Amino acid sequence: LAPVMDNPNFRFVKADICDRDAVYALFEEEHPDIVVNFAAESHVDRSIEDPGIFLKTNILGTQVLMDVANQKGGMVVGTGDLSELALGWATYNGDHMSMYGVNADIPKTLIRCVVHHYAQAAKDEQLRNVLIDILETPVSPELLPAKDGEIAQITEDLVGPYELHDFFLYYIIRWAFTPKKVFHMALNAFEGEYDRETLIKWIKNFYRRFFMQQFKRSCLPDGPKVGSVSLSPRGDWRMPSDACSTLWMQEAESLS
Repeated sequence: LAPVMDNPNFRFVKADICDRDAVYALFEEEHPDIVVNFAAESHVDRSIEDPGIFLKTNILGTQVLMDVANQKGGMVVGTGDLSELALGWATYNGDHMSMYGVNADIPKTLIRCVVHHYAQAAKDEQLRNVLIDILETPVSPELLPAKDGEIAQITEDLVGPYELHDFFLYYIIRWAFTPKKVFHMALNAFEGEYDRETLIKWIKNFYRRFFMQQFKRSCLPDGPKVGSVSLSPRGDWRMPSDACSTLWMQEAESLS
């Protein structure tokens, strides 16, 4: 913070996000139009050692922001996107702690396209460089500490490339195509980029996670419908959390 400490538009306040009076007083003094909340505990290993502090900061702290937002006529906006919801790559009751899931119907591939377009059109060179740097940084949940300055956990190494999962999601949900048909379409669409074994690996993973993680989609806050695929129970999507994946997984397992 040293470079901006003397900036007249900057003020540093040390306070606890769970301190309702302190947060409310700050809103009264500053009258912010937008608040970006970075006050969250991270790293799974620390949550195992002391889960209480995660509950306090990530859940109760967000609740304080929601209460203040209610009093001020604002709302807490969630950041979870369609790709994360399809795979269940979200923390239950963590990513859901918002009043409106603004990205809930937008896949990661579309978000990347929008950010890239905005970066190319930006007149501010510094802004453009920051956006390009974001695009070039691997997606990471940052659940593990960095090693020697390098990201220790890359999401797509764990769940698979989002461009594949967004492809699977569209044709599985929008067109109700079978695993075999989606696989053969992917073979043609991604020829030269992914081999058969890789596609089979990740399509199996998609079906497995999609069925297992419905319980995280059942408790979503409201959000807009942007495209033709929606997984919000407030809109088009109806799926029980105990839905059986046997038929789909049997066909996926038969792929070769």
